[in-house]
Amino acid sequence: MKTRVFGMTDRGRRRENNQDQFVIDEEHGFYAVADGMGGHAAGEVASHIAIEALAESMRQVDGDSEATEPHDATTRLVRAVHEGNRRICESVLARGEWRGMGTTIVALLTLGDRAVLGHVGDSRAYLLREGELQRVTDDHSWVGEQVRLGLLTDDEAQRHPMRNIVTRAMGNRNELDVEISEERVQPGDIFLLCSDGLNSMLTDEEIRETLETHRNDPEASCHDLVEKANEHGGDDNVTVIVVAASGAEDQRTK
Repeated sequence: MKTRVFGMTDRGRRRENNQDQFVIDEEHGFYAVADGMGGHAAGEVASHIAIEALAESMRQVDGDSEATEPHDATTRLVRAVHEGNRRICESVLARGEWRGMGTTIVALLTLGDRAVLGHVGDSRAYLLREGELQRVTDDHSWVGEQVRLGLLTDDEAQRHPMRNIVTRAMGNRNELDVEISEERVQPGDIFLLCSDGLNSMLTDEEIRETLETHRNDPEASCHDLVEKANEHGGDDNVTVIVVAASGAEDQRTK
């Protein structure tokens, strides 16, 4: 299935540097967003290592692996994230000042009418389908766990002082649990990958309305989402990738 894609990153209004990174590889149907963490600019290093490792790994095609089977795609994606994690951990050992650095990751691999998503941390993937927005990833964060336990609402989690504490990240340890999900892509589907600099500033409904307004134009969606995040305060770096499956142009805004 053909797609139209656009992505962008912005420092935001409050941060001195941008620790987010992203990759768009339309040839291999691979897209990812990383949100780095750690002082001394180490967050930038971690997210750069992660994106570089994932991009290299996903571009390596073994003899038979124009892999179209879901389990093959899952294996490729998990191995790519593990490779990034390995490189970050080795960098931390080599440079003491980078101790404590890490990064979240959310990645999308499209294979025909299948989409495989992998993530670690609190960067998110959303799916807009027939006017309805759904999160297709669960935040690996302290507040995310409280929401799943019913102890916090989404609104409370969005404002909670501990909202930036992630419970799973690349670079924290050698062993890493990558959460994988799969979606059957339908004509008109729109996927959004984002760092938490977006969803900490905008509600899911505001995100839905923006994607719906610009459903025929991923570039306009990205610019509008980033602009609105900054208008709402721009407390963090914000990175977005919008992937629109063919057929979106036939949908009507509701």
